[in-house]
Amino acid sequence: MLKNLRKKKTKKTIWIILAVLLVPAFILWGSSSLVRNKEEPSSVGRIFGKNISLLEYKDAMEAVKAQMIMQFGDKYLEVQKSLDLDSLAWDRLILLTEAKKHKIRASDKEVVETIESYPLFQSKGRFSERLYAEMLKYVLRTQPRTYEEQTRQNIMLSKLYREITESLSLSDKEISEEYGKANEQISVYYLAALTADFTKEIAAADDELKNYFAKNQLDFKQPLSFKIEYLAWTEEDKDADTLKNKAEALMRKRADFAKSAKELGFEVKETDFFGQTDPIPGIGWSPEILIMLSKVKPGELLPIIHADKNYYLIRLKERKDPYLPDFEAVKDKIKEVFAKNAAEDSAKLKIEAALRELDKKANLEQAAKTLSLKYGSTNQFTYGSYIEGIGMSDNFWLKARDLKEGGYSGIIKMPSGFYIVALKAKTPIDQKKFAAEKTEFAGKLLLQKKQEYFSRYFEELKNKSQRF
Repeated sequence: MLKNLRKKKTKKTIWIILAVLLVPAFILWGSSSLVRNKEEPSSVGRIFGKNISLLEYKDAMEAVKAQMIMQFGDKYLEVQKSLDLDSLAWDRLILLTEAKKHKIRASDKEVVETIESYPLFQSKGRFSERLYAEMLKYVLRTQPRTYEEQTRQNIMLSKLYREITESLSLSDKEISEEYGKANEQISVYYLAALTADFTKEIAAADDELKNYFAKNQLDFKQPLSFKIEYLAWTEEDKDADTLKNKAEALMRKRADFAKSAKELGFEVKETDFFGQTDPIPGIGWSPEILIMLSKVKPGELLPIIHADKNYYLIRLKERKDPYLPDFEAVKDKIKEVFAKNAAEDSAKLKIEAALRELDKKANLEQAAKTLSLKYGSTNQFTYGSYIEGIGMSDNFWLKARDLKEGGYSGIIKMPSGFYIVALKAKTPIDQKKFAAEKTEFAGKLLLQKKQEYFSRYFEELKNKSQRF
């Protein structure tokens, strides 16, 4: 069913803009807390002074998991490890809190009309109660009441986005400049002082490394880390419920973990130390588990975790608080960082020398030969494209577009090193084509401007929240 689901055309609306992000409104489905009895779990953070419970966090996590399932369908498990579900869940909580501060509401009528408008729930162009029930049960795996209340929240988030961005507009100058970035092509000559070319020249003595470490100890601070032992089984095991009952019995006994597990037929698995921001060996990335581990003491058990068709009973075996390691423990890392920084300093000095050569009327190729630097040229590129062997073109394009023939830029810093460029060729925009495309281009540009504005607005909100 998920494979078919991914092929359906869905109505799009804004949920959260981080850089440029559009997601289907209907995919932010329900948190089961809406139909559960109230609990008082521990807090996982604060948003605008309000404590956020673990239960609220888990509900938001389920919502963003559903988003990913709807976006990726049967590919979800393949991409899951690369997704930062923890951040998305926290972001959702922040935006919901902000929408409530703005007194944004969604009526029952809006909820009904929104759900009925989704092609996902339609058959022959009309809303189907049967299809709606089947999709909730077999794909979203949630109750109608939960889904409908979550849809209400999604409408509120969409209204918040519109309220924050509705006053934005574009000038003709902005449209013309951005169209130029997208369509004007430039090629350049360049000389380069690459950091990697100077690394082999760096040979630091232990005294230098120790001195560097003493001045930059915080850069090598080790995070909170855990060692766990755990039991695992899947929901597809024919005796899954029996295994769950045995695990719960083990929790109640609070006896020797390994001995009791063996008596109950479980194999105990153990991990090495892993950091608070790392995947859990043998389990994978789980913000929920990592948060719970940070709140228990060695020897204590976590509640049984059900995630991705697996069950886990986890015992925290050891815990290491954040600490500053001694020199020998991180010597190789210190050597690596020291060499990189020293090589970058050498590359910068060399490119500054090249700039002085150019000021003496030398051209780029002559300066490159004099100082043994790399010299080359590019094919034509637009702003925001990728230049093979160099990286993103933004800095090159911006520096080169105003250059005259025979001129050269100042020093351009790139991840690979330092560059100076001179204009090779320029292909200006086609004015007739611009006139024909202006309206459509302006519409897309305004949408992008709104998304970027909302992203900055959201970052300010995020700075007011506090994660534990």
